[in-house]
Amino acid sequence: MPAEWRITRLRGKLALTFERDGKRHRYTLATDDPSEAYLLAPALYAEVTRPAGRTVADLWTAYTADNYGKAVLETMKHTWKALGPRFGKRHGESITKEDCRAHTEQRRKEVWQGRHISDGTIHTELGHLRTVLKWAASNKLIAFAPDIERPTKPEAKDRYLTRDEVSKILAHAKTPHLKLAIHLMIATAARVTAILELKWDRVDLSRKLIYLRDPEDPVKRKGRAIIPINSSLLAALREAQKGSMSEHVIEWAGDNVKSLKRGIATAAREAGVADVSAHVFRHTAAVWLAEAGRPMEEIAQYLGHSNPNITRKVYARYSPDYLRQSADALEIGLYVVPTVTDEPAKENKHGK
Repeated sequence: MPAEWRITRLRGKLALTFERDGKRHRYTLATDDPSEAYLLAPALYAEVTRPAGRTVADLWTAYTADNYGKAVLETMKHTWKALGPRFGKRHGESITKEDCRAHTEQRRKEVWQGRHISDGTIHTELGHLRTVLKWAASNKLIAFAPDIERPTKPEAKDRYLTRDEVSKILAHAKTPHLKLAIHLMIATAARVTAILELKWDRVDLSRKLIYLRDPEDPVKRKGRAIIPINSSLLAALREAQKGSMSEHVIEWAGDNVKSLKRGIATAAREAGVADVSAHVFRHTAAVWLAEAGRPMEEIAQYLGHSNPNITRKVYARYSPDYLRQSADALEIGLYVVPTVTDEPAKENKHGK
């Protein structure tokens, strides 16, 4: 049941109840059967909370309410800060390609943390705008979803680490929690968010398994797998558990850690290893698995990909058997080295 609404009683019947703008709203469901009430409530909630306006701001609010619990909404809080000033008061159908181009040009001039906003960030922002408008059109809140033009998404960086580079970074990681986090990122191929949210009750040292998915988390996050614990990670986890002061595996002075960005950057810089981020460790783990010849389906499970074709598209080229059978199919036989003779060329009957 979404957190926005609940079932209560109203005049002897069950009712849909929710809070909005500091006021309580109740709508009868005309039944006293709880099972029927829970079936009727979602549709009624969608109807009574349907936005009266058709501005992008109205549609954005309606989309976030309809998609309660999805992890992408956390990111959309940030993208709206960039989109809201330009698009918020505009009618959803009125957005043009020229508006999108103007947004792109403006954002490219802006600087955040010493760097210009990248095309990748702008691509994501306008992608969220497109998603909301398409959702609005499919729900008949607007007549049609206008075309949203986005800058080309930059190619993903193909940066991965060697084992020697990982060893150097570990040697320069100054805190135990950073060392443990690096061990976890490499050994599980998990996203850094999953590592920082991992608690000891989902680490089974006796069975050597880590449950990256939190069963009590209502947010629909990207795939999180059940990962076997290898020997080096097992040793690191056992050592960390001895001094644990928190339910979180990655902790500092009893508090859970919010970010590893600065620690990773410092350790990598002092180790003399360039272009390192938390995502690079995840990518590195996947590349190592592919280089070891592990099946793409197995790598997909590590990465939490629901579709192995996504994994294959990115990582198949690292496999030692990649295109090997195709190359063999193009074989034309043993290559014969031409022989070189010192004999003079024979003249033909015409003296040539």
